[in-house]
Amino acid sequence: MERVTGIGGVFLRARDGEALRAWYAEHLGVDMGEWGGKQFAWTPGGSTTWAIFDADAEHLGEPAQSSMVNYRVTDLDAMLAQLRTAGVTVSDEVSDTDYGRFGWAHDIEGNKFELWQPPAGE
Repeated sequence: MERVTGIGGVFLRARDGEALRAWYAEHLGVDMGEWGGKQFAWTPGGSTTWAIFDADAEHLGEPAQSSMVNYRVTDLDAMLAQLRTAGVTVSDEVSDTDYGRFGWAHDIEGNKFELWQPPAGE
């Protein structure tokens, strides 16, 4: 049986694509190409997680939000501070786990996203 080998991309629908692309460039440093996206090179030892949550899972934000993107960061505390300083809605919750540290925020269209600082050495 053929199987998928990974995640090839994440695609977001936006009410105002130009504004949302500019927001991600300004606040998360995701510089979009002329075609409207960004390709990230894999880091050695890195991986991508794909999961399905039940419809009532609070982890994904509001019930109308059907998906959430997890962005890998080097310094979670610095990124959260940067977002707060810029007036971005950032959750006060930070989760420290065996898998690394996690924090959450919302973009200008209200989409909740997750920030992940992998454990040292990953």
